Amino acid sequence: MGPVGPGLRGFADRADAGRRLAGALKAYRDRDVLVLALPRGGVPVAFEVAAALDAPLDVLVVRKLGVPHQPELAFGAIGEDGVRVLNDEVLRHVLLTDAEMVAVETAQRVELQRRVERYRAGRERVSLRGRVVLIVDDGFATGATARAACLVARAQGAAEVVLAAPIGSADTVAALRAVADDVVCLGVPQYFHAVGQGYRDFSQTSDEEVCELLDRARNR
Repeated sequence: MGPVGPGLRGFADRADAGRRLAGALKAYRDRDVLVLALPRGGVPVAFEVAAALDAPLDVLVVRKLGVPHQPELAFGAIGEDGVRVLNDEVLRHVLLTDAEMVAVETAQRVELQRRVERYRAGRERVSLRGRVVLIVDDGFATGATARAACLVARAQGAAEVVLAAPIGSADTVAALRAVADDVVCLGVPQYFHAVGQGYRDFSQTSDEEVCELLDRARNR
C-alpha cells in the first residue's frame, strides 16, 4: 500500500493540519456536532476544525499508559469516568509486571485529574448526549488513546463517534474502524514511524496554549 494523503512533513504545523482536516469533515457542518480535542497536541488541530464547522469545542482528557523506558509505546490508555483500555498486542511483546503496570496507571491518573482541573477550570463538561462527536487528535500511532476516548464518549451518551486526525498508521486506522462509527485520517504513510513525521513543526503544545485556545473557542 502506498502513501495516502500528506506524507513525510506534509503539514507545516498542527494549525495547518487542522485546517486541512476540516476540509475532509465538511459533511458534518450542518449537523449537531461537538468537536472534542485530545490534549494537548490535538487541541490546535481541533480548534481549526471547530472553527471551520462552526461547532463548539471541548477537551476529552485521556492518558496513554506508556511502557517504562519506552514511554511512546503505549500498552493502554485511561480516561475520565474510570475508562481503561489495554493494548493486548503490545502486552504480548513486552514483559511488564502487575506492579509496573499499576505504577504507570497511578501516575497517569494523577496527571489526568490535574489536566481535567486545569483545562475545565471549574466548568462542567459539554453534554455529549444524543450528539455527533468528532474526536480530534494530531495523529494516530498505537490508537490506544483514541480507543479510550471513543469509549468515554459513548459512555457519556454520544449518538455517533467519529475519530479524526491528520496522520496515522494504516493498521491503527483500520483497527479504530471497529470502535468508531467513522475514522477520517488524511495521511496514511506506507512507512509510518511516528506522528511527528507528518509535521515540519511538531513542537510540544503547552497547557497555556490549550487553555488559550479553549477560551478563544468559547468566546467566538
